[in-house]
Amino acid sequence: MAERLRVGVIFGGRSGEHEVSLASAASVVAAMDRSRYEPILLYITKAGTWHRVEAVPRAPSQPDGGRLTLAPDPGPPAFATVTADGAFAPAPLALELAFPVLHGTYGEDGTVQGLLELLDLPYVGAGVLGSALGMDKAHMKAAFRQAGLPVVEYEILPARRWEEDPEACLAALTRRFPFPCFVKPANLGSSVGVSKAVDPAGLRAALALAARYDRKLIVERGLAAREIEVSVLGNEAPEASVPGEILPAREWYDYQAKYAPGGAEAKIPAALPPRLAEEFRALALRAYTAIDCAGMARVDFFLERGTDRIYVNEINTIPGFTATSVYPKLWEATGLSYPALIDRLIALALDRHRERGRRTTSFQPDR
Repeated sequence: MAERLRVGVIFGGRSGEHEVSLASAASVVAAMDRSRYEPILLYITKAGTWHRVEAVPRAPSQPDGGRLTLAPDPGPPAFATVTADGAFAPAPLALELAFPVLHGTYGEDGTVQGLLELLDLPYVGAGVLGSALGMDKAHMKAAFRQAGLPVVEYEILPARRWEEDPEACLAALTRRFPFPCFVKPANLGSSVGVSKAVDPAGLRAALALAARYDRKLIVERGLAAREIEVSVLGNEAPEASVPGEILPAREWYDYQAKYAPGGAEAKIPAALPPRLAEEFRALALRAYTAIDCAGMARVDFFLERGTDRIYVNEINTIPGFTATSVYPKLWEATGLSYPALIDRLIALALDRHRERGRRTTSFQPDR
């Protein structure tokens, strides 16, 4: 049997989406072809310590051993195990590729991607810039606007300004936005910290909640809309899946609707006229390119009821990856199975790393 590729699956993390990451990582590991890949499980606890584990835990935990750190001589294979007496284990981890399955802050925002770049380790997904833009909704929306993409009217509010003068902030926001409106932390996903405000008291509570999670808050005009999602895959020549529609059982697509059993139904493919379906796919590719994305992403849209206007909501550079998550389900409906999707993502990561390796990082001026 040919030698297997040693893939470091990185999951957990210092994020409000830690639990979601555990479920995604378990599905990714289960889908890997063991004749081709050897998954090495790297778990980041909520406290931020790294550990090598034998299985993905079902709930956040603090492993007793297997703590990891950068090797004394950083560079491939980069990670070393710390023994009980604080010494380095004799043999560092020999990783050949990293597969980050991290959602939210300190994982999907370019921080881990920057570390992997410094280590010259190929990795699945977007690079530092694409990850950072995809995570920060304020800069993401600015990039979408710059690319001529339609976005819902919004306002950026620094959390400190809200904390220092909440009455002035409330007055300004209620003048600008009719109710209902939505309030979100700028740098989080899975609808963590997101609220629908239907009156001034609700807006006050929503801003206070979002300010617990981030220093920047987003307030958006509420829409009566259908939720449409498209999966994207690729580097320089990305492809878009068929669109799907999210039908939440709750009032809107909040955290419970996303992750509680029976909270939402995904209708794949979405019931759309062919012309509209193709417009969603084209806009998804434009959004992907607008933030310099690579590898994978899921692009979320609103389709306004009554007008059929399309608005780009956001892009997720490390979307949910359980077997029932929308990202792989959309690709299954487009003709690409979950295991084949894993293969494609790994191949794209290796190809992108080879492409970067063709560029020089030094310069010798003429004398």
